[in-house]
Amino acid sequence: MATAANDRVMASERIAPGMLPRVLSSFDMVVIFIAIVLFIVNASAVQPAGPAAFTYWILGFVLFLIPGALITAQLGQMFPQEGSLYVWTQKALGPFWGFFAGFCAWWPGVLVMVATGDAVVTLLQFIFTGGLPKAWEQGLVILAVLWFSAGLALMRLRMTQNYVNWAVVGYGAAIFVIGLSGVLWLIGTGHAATPGMGEISSYKPFVGSTWTIFGLVILALLGIEVPLNMGVEIVHMRSIKKYLFWGSIVVMVAYLWVTLGTMLALDATKSEAATTDILRAVQVGFWDSHALAVTVALVMVWFFVSNTVVYNYSFSRLLFVSGLEKRMPSALGRVNERKVPAAAVLTQTVLSSIFVVAIFNPWVGGNNTQKAYWLFQAGVTVIWCISMVLLFFDIFLVKRAFPALFDEVRSSHPAVLYVCGVVGICASAFGAYVTFRSPWTPLFTVGDWRLWLGILVGVSALAAIAIYSISQFTHRRELPEPSGPTPSPTPVM
Repeated sequence: MATAANDRVMASERIAPGMLPRVLSSFDMVVIFIAIVLFIVNASAVQPAGPAAFTYWILGFVLFLIPGALITAQLGQMFPQEGSLYVWTQKALGPFWGFFAGFCAWWPGVLVMVATGDAVVTLLQFIFTGGLPKAWEQGLVILAVLWFSAGLALMRLRMTQNYVNWAVVGYGAAIFVIGLSGVLWLIGTGHAATPGMGEISSYKPFVGSTWTIFGLVILALLGIEVPLNMGVEIVHMRSIKKYLFWGSIVVMVAYLWVTLGTMLALDATKSEAATTDILRAVQVGFWDSHALAVTVALVMVWFFVSNTVVYNYSFSRLLFVSGLEKRMPSALGRVNERKVPAAAVLTQTVLSSIFVVAIFNPWVGGNNTQKAYWLFQAGVTVIWCISMVLLFFDIFLVKRAFPALFDEVRSSHPAVLYVCGVVGICASAFGAYVTFRSPWTPLFTVGDWRLWLGILVGVSALAAIAIYSISQFTHRRELPEPSGPTPSPTPVM
């Protein structure tokens, strides 16, 4: 038992608080949550489901977002350390599963940063009709976004966060305009562009090929725990509950508002789930004002560039903790003169850049770039869902391992948390399943989709196992043989 307890005490718990400044307020945490979770272009992706999209959103909120927020509040207050899921899972299951969960929570960040850069490309193509037709041109734009994000992520966190806060405020204004466009269309025409919105049968989920929409909804809600990757940088611990409550409210309202606005202004039965559906809705709803649609697109470009900054600095903290724990090179666990884990930021930016160069180059056709984009998005969903299964499972073990601490910071009744754990595990697993079940794009056959997605997820899991095994081998070689009595384990506070 003593050995198990020692295994679950992390070096980063002792070291990280002295290396990183406490600068994040409750408002900052809400902003980070919105930037991570509210990927509003997903409101375009769910349009092919028609009115059933609202049912999928509500299912996602009830089965995934809300249970995840309740459990994150409990775990975050018990262990408000740098690294969130990495720390919580190590406390619950030990070092291997802690690292595995941390890896599965970090790796999607590398892929998502490519996705945010690609969103910028799509928005620019709407603004400049016919622009950026070649893959290598798109790649240069994505690389520019990535390295701009790295530059800002290397600055003092307080300065970078001030910039991000303004970008998210502008993003909120753009979201309001998108939803308003549908309302104006309804007032002007007297009917919704999408048929069947007044029929109850239209809201029935899991009909035909719409099963995969649930996977897209789970993707749209992932990232609940990410702000707590920066646990020791929060000024007041009460910010944990505040950001989870207000952030969740904003995310739920925004997704429903934009989905409604787009569906009122455009016929969802004709949607091809194009990212620019939400912009076309603005143009149609505001009396064919292309200028206003372009203005909204420019604000969203600003946001997605800034959003990449948030992904870069928040996910870098997981690499930072891995470096402190010596699961990855120890250089990743260092900070620069601005008290920022610079090596971690640069490492993941380089990795994202490698993916960009491999996909967006003169030798890759347009179809292949789109295939790779959708495959990576699906891979993000499955891998991240694996980490979320571990997050929901943690709640059952931390109470047994730390009963006094569990009761001291209890955010909800244990029965509620246990129900959330079961529901969350099932929703996360089901989200991964429906992602495998059928392709998100007609560019893939069902067989090829499952094969390539399985390879991507399998290689990612094997990479995590290999890195951990190498670190264990290195640790055994470095540890000296004990020459005296074993010291008593340090109590967990």
